[in-house]
Amino acid sequence: MNPESLSTLRKDARHIFDAALLAVDPEKAIHRYVRRTDHMLSVDQQTYDLKAFRHIYVVGAGKAGGLMAAALESILGDRLAGGVVNVKYGHTVPVHRIELIESGHPIPDNAGVHGAKRIARLLESLDEEALVFCVLSGGGSALTPLPVAGITLEEKQAVTGFMMDCGATINEINTVRKHISQMKGGHLARLASPATVISLILSDVIGDPLDVIASGPTVADPSTFADCRAIMTRYQLENTIPASVIRHLQEGGEGRNPETPKPGDPVFDRVQNVLIATGRQALEAARTEAKHRGYHSLILSSSIDGETREIARVYAAIA
Repeated sequence: MNPESLSTLRKDARHIFDAALLAVDPEKAIHRYVRRTDHMLSVDQQTYDLKAFRHIYVVGAGKAGGLMAAALESILGDRLAGGVVNVKYGHTVPVHRIELIESGHPIPDNAGVHGAKRIARLLESLDEEALVFCVLSGGGSALTPLPVAGITLEEKQAVTGFMMDCGATINEINTVRKHISQMKGGHLARLASPATVISLILSDVIGDPLDVIASGPTVADPSTFADCRAIMTRYQLENTIPASVIRHLQEGGEGRNPETPKPGDPVFDRVQNVLIATGRQALEAARTEAKHRGYHSLILSSSIDGETREIARVYAAIA
């Protein structure tokens, strides 16, 4: 292959890749799904009259949280009363009404705990005349590491470490984490109730399960304390993980600690969850750009998981 042809291929590959990124750009995704005309707001297929709300806030967490918050600020303008969003260190952007709190990712830190407490206090102060936008994206779980009372951040991190070491699945780890957290597993929706919540979700998870993205803070959680105890028994962790965690899970199983909100719980009556960007959308945009450039393209899957180096060999062999 001559250098000129190779250069063309590289340029085409870059354009195709850029098209995929543009399709899931956080700011553009917000503007695609959230539109305002005077006092009327449309979010996906639902319409809201902003005159019905005394105050509007933005909360949330994730690596794209700053860009998502900035987009909402530009849409809501002076109707926005304020807000708090936890973002990764170095990921702040210019905003005026929303506070962006830099926090640790992928390893949670006390700055994240502080930011999560600020979010919780804001949500607990709201009534039915408030509208809350919740922006969620990849990293949202680590960036809101607020353990339940009686469990420290270090103890919560130890649980994750022990479970990973013993071979627990990510779903099992998430089940336990949701039950020792004040934000995850629908708890954010509970904190915000009876306010109206619009959760705008940018997915970085295969299959886009809403209860998994950022650990589902505004989504019903079907798992239970009994599931957590079964996981502890399965991996023989009762004498390994911190006693405070075992005690909390046991008391939860006995009904002394509140369960995560389940499907049908009234706390979700005024919650709208909207998936605004996914890996599938990026793939579709890449395919469209490739076709525009004269390539016959095919999406093999949007659910590939594994070592990139190995998957690339398989894809190259198919090509």
